[in-house]
Amino acid sequence: QVQLVESGGGLVQAGDSLRLSCAASGRTINNYAMGWFRQTPGKEREFVSTLTWSGNATYYADSVKGRFTISRDNAKNTVYLQMASLKPEDTAVYYCAARIPRTYAPYSRPSASSSDYDYWGQGTQVTVSS
Repeated sequence: QVQLVESGGGLVQAGDSLRLSCAASGRTINNYAMGWFRQTPGKEREFVSTLTWSGNATYYADSVKGRFTISRDNAKNTVYLQMASLKPEDTAVYYCAARIPRTYAPYSRPSASSSDYDYWGQGTQVTVSS
């Protein structure tokens, strides 16, 4: 079992920056692809970003490309989402997710589909005022 705990959310003004953290416990996530998703009331969970187990490849939703940066520190078992130039439409609960490797696979691959992820954090609220 993997437990994921997000932190770093808050209330900021448009144009500000925030860094979200996702700390994993229970087992190492060094060979897991990790992702960030977000959700607003009444809407489906939306893909934000994902990265490979090594952090060498990253992927972003078009809506955040150029403003958000995903990264990881495998020594700390932690994944980050640096958010810059925040907009009111970025307001949401942000969730961290982990995708475990499939049977006999050495690592898992990144995915933009929430259904591909096996573990989820409880979420952290990000509110951007105009």
